[in-house]
Amino acid sequence: MTSQVSSPAEQADETVVGEQRKAAGTKDVRRLDRVIIRFAGDSGDGMQLTGDRFTSETASFGNDLSTLPNFPAEIRAPAGTLPGVSSFQLHFADHDILTPGDAPNVLVAMNPAALKANIGDLPRGAEVIVNTDEFTKRAMQKVGYETSPLEDGSLDGYQVHPVPLTTLTVEALKEFDLTRKEAERSKNMFALGLLSWMYHRPTEGTERFLRAKFAKKPDIAAANLAAFRAGWNFGETTEDFAVSYEVAPAATAFPPGVYRNISGNLALSYGLVAASRQADLPLYLGSYPITPASDILHELSKHKNFGVRTFQAEDEIAGIGAALGAAFGGSLAVTTTSGPGVALKSETIGLAVSLELPLLVVDIQRGGPSTGLPTKTEQADLLQAMYGRNGEAPVPVVAPRTPADCFDAALEAARIALTYRTPVFLLSDGYLANGSEPWRIPDLEELPDLRVQFAQGPNHTLDDGTEVFWPYKRDPQTLARPWAIPGTPGLEHRIGGIEKEDGTGNISYAPANHDFMVRTRQAKVDGIEVPDLDVDDPNGARTLVLGWGSTYGPITAAVRRLRRAGESIAQAHLRHLNPFPRNLGTVLEGYDKVVIPEMNLGQLAMLIRAKYLVDAHSYTQVNGMPFKAEQLATALKEAIDG
Repeated sequence: MTSQVSSPAEQADETVVGEQRKAAGTKDVRRLDRVIIRFAGDSGDGMQLTGDRFTSETASFGNDLSTLPNFPAEIRAPAGTLPGVSSFQLHFADHDILTPGDAPNVLVAMNPAALKANIGDLPRGAEVIVNTDEFTKRAMQKVGYETSPLEDGSLDGYQVHPVPLTTLTVEALKEFDLTRKEAERSKNMFALGLLSWMYHRPTEGTERFLRAKFAKKPDIAAANLAAFRAGWNFGETTEDFAVSYEVAPAATAFPPGVYRNISGNLALSYGLVAASRQADLPLYLGSYPITPASDILHELSKHKNFGVRTFQAEDEIAGIGAALGAAFGGSLAVTTTSGPGVALKSETIGLAVSLELPLLVVDIQRGGPSTGLPTKTEQADLLQAMYGRNGEAPVPVVAPRTPADCFDAALEAARIALTYRTPVFLLSDGYLANGSEPWRIPDLEELPDLRVQFAQGPNHTLDDGTEVFWPYKRDPQTLARPWAIPGTPGLEHRIGGIEKEDGTGNISYAPANHDFMVRTRQAKVDGIEVPDLDVDDPNGARTLVLGWGSTYGPITAAVRRLRRAGESIAQAHLRHLNPFPRNLGTVLEGYDKVVIPEMNLGQLAMLIRAKYLVDAHSYTQVNGMPFKAEQLATALKEAIDG
C-alpha cells in the first residue's frame, strides 16, 4: 500500500486503532500505518548520517522501509544556499511498501535553505520541525526570504515546531571540553534523538554505532551520545510535542528469514562476491572512482578474504583494460562506472565482444549528458549500453528493479557472462544505488551453481591427425568459445582486436569469415536463455504498463492505487533488456495499449516499437528524481480512459 499519505494528524483519524496513555507519562501515543520523514540541511549538517541511523533503527524494529538520499553534486556547495541542501527521505510502514513516498509527513529543516528547498513537497497539515537558531536575517536573505517564514503566516497550513536545536545542543554539551563550533556539530544527533522519541525508534543500535565510530575520540563519542539523549529527553518533556507515534513492525510483509537493511550498491557488491564464490573464481575489480558507483569499489576492497582483488586505476580506460586482462587470466572480472565512464570504456567493451571473454560492466546510471547531474538519478544509458560501440558489438543487458534486487541481478549477469563468454552490462542507477530496503539474506543452497569448465587440452583434430587447440571452436548449444587459462601447456593461442578466423582464431580479413563471425556473435546473444516475462494481470486488462529498472517501485505503487480505485490494468517488468524474453512479443500483442514509463526520453519505448511494431506510449521524466506514485497513477488513468 503506497497511496499518497496525509499528515500524521490526519492519518491518525484514519488509522488510529486506539489511543493509549504512556505508562510513564501523560503524552498521547497514536498508532499510524506508515510515515514519511525527510531530514534536510546543509551538506555538512550530517543529514545522510542522521537518516541512515534512523533507517537502521527502523529496520531493526521490523518495519518495511524505502529511502531516498538526495545530496548536492558540488563537493562542498556554499553553506546556507539552496544548491547546498542535502536531504534524506525515509518511508516506513507496518506493511509492504515500494517507494520512499511521494510527500513527507514530517520535515526536519536545519536552516532556511532546507525549509525553502523542501516546503513545496509537503502536504498541508504536515509537521515541520525547524531549527530556529539558524533563521537569522542574513541566512534568510541568502535564500530569498524577505521576512521570516516562521512569523509571516506562510507556514500556517502546517504544524510547525520551532526548536532551537543549536542552542539546546550546546547547552546539553556545556560540561564537555568542546568549543561552541565543535558542540554545534552534534545538533544532528539532537534531532535524531527527538525523532527517535517521536516515533518510538530503538536507541541501542545508534549508541553502539556512535561508540564504535568515535572509539579513538571518546570525548566526541560521549558528546554525541549526550546530544542524542538530550534530543530524546526534550521530546519527552517539552509541551510542544504532545503526541508521539507508533508504527508497528511489518509482521506480514516479509517471508520468514533473516533480514538486514541494505543499499543497492552494497547488495550489488555482495552479489558480485557471491557470484565469484559460486563460480569458484577469484573476483577482480578494475575501476576508477565515479559517482554514484564508487561505493562498490570501496566495499569490495574490504573483502580480500574472499579472494577479491580491487585495482583503482588511473583512469576509466585503464580500469576496464585491467579487468579484461583479468578475464583472460581466468578471473570473474568486473569494472564499475557511470555513463561518462562507459563512453571511455566503449572501445575495450568492443574488444571484449571480439575476444569473447566474460566481463561484467556495471553502470550506475546518473543524469547526463557529459558530467550532467552526478548525484541525481536517470535511466538514460540504455541505448548507450545497447549500441554505444563501433561495429556490430552486441552485449547482453540486465537491470535490477530494487536495491535488494541488485544482489540477484549481479548473480544473473555473472551467469550470462560465464556461460556465454561475453561482456554483460548491469544497469543500475543512482536511485537504487543509494536507496535502501530490507533484504532477506539467502541460504547458500538458494544460490545458483556458476562453476565453469576451463579448456583442458586440444579440442580439434586436423586432417593429418594432429590434435590442436582451436580457441574459437564453439559449444553447439551456447555458441560460447572455450576459456583457456594462459600458460596451460598445449593451449597456446593468440587473441587481439583484429577479426578472428572461425575456429582457429587466426587473423582474417576474408569477407565471408567476417560476415560469419559478426552473425555468430549476434546469434550467441540472441540465443541466451532468459526467463519468460511474468505479467501481473488479475482482471484481464486491456492496458499494460511495461517498465524496467528502478521504475518498478513507483509503477507497482501506481498500479496498486488504480486497482484499489476499481481500474483494470496489467503490469510487467523487464529484467533482461538484451535479449528480450522470448514471450515479450506475444505479451505485447495481448493488449490494446502499452505504456512505458522511463526516466529518459523513451529509450525502451523506441526499442519496443522498432522490434515489435507496437505503438507503445512513452511517459517520461528527466528531472533527476524518481517518479512519484501519484504522478504515474494519474498518467496511467489517462491512458486507460484515452
